Amino acid sequence: MDENHDPPIEDESSSSSSGTSRRGFLTQVAVAGAGLTLAPLLTGAQEIILETPPAQPQTSMVILTVNGQKHTLNMDERTTLLDALRENLAMPGTKKGCDHGQCGACTVLVNGRRINSCLTFAAMHQGDEITTIEGLAKGDELHPMQAAFLKHDAFQCGYCTPGQICSAVGLINEGHAKTDADIRELMSGNICRCGAYQNIVEAIKEVKNV
Repeated sequence: MDENHDPPIEDESSSSSSGTSRRGFLTQVAVAGAGLTLAPLLTGAQEIILETPPAQPQTSMVILTVNGQKHTLNMDERTTLLDALRENLAMPGTKKGCDHGQCGACTVLVNGRRINSCLTFAAMHQGDEITTIEGLAKGDELHPMQAAFLKHDAFQCGYCTPGQICSAVGLINEGHAKTDADIRELMSGNICRCGAYQNIVEAIKEVKNV
């Protein structure tokens, strides 16, 4: 008798004693593993959706004194002073440039001091005296700084000009500018993309020396 017969090859399609083929067993293991892997992810996604409902705006009554007039507004508490002036009070003279406090186009005066109105909430300024470019002139009589900007041609496109003028008025109020270098340094937060800086300095010098 030949004792070197190879063992019979098991047919993978045939059922084992447990009724499951090798291929079927491996398939079941793979499916079960995928389920265990995805289950935490699906559960976590569901929890994130349930835990982050859409934010509802919180509105409140805000009283602002702008250019000598009081305005009562019902607005979202997150409204910036810049947006309140432009959108709620229809005062577009204050410009929105970078909206990140880097260009100075939104400069207004609060209690005589210059601030970037895009970086502060309107609700923070109840009781303050807010002055915008619209409030500098007295009727048909220009503010001295406005007249000086016209005289020295201290603008080109004009987009930054309201912020430049408000900042220049605040600069004079502060009383720190003694030299041309002081003016340039203290006005450095107001960007003029047209490059009218020297003319701006000349305009400020004229008003400062009056």
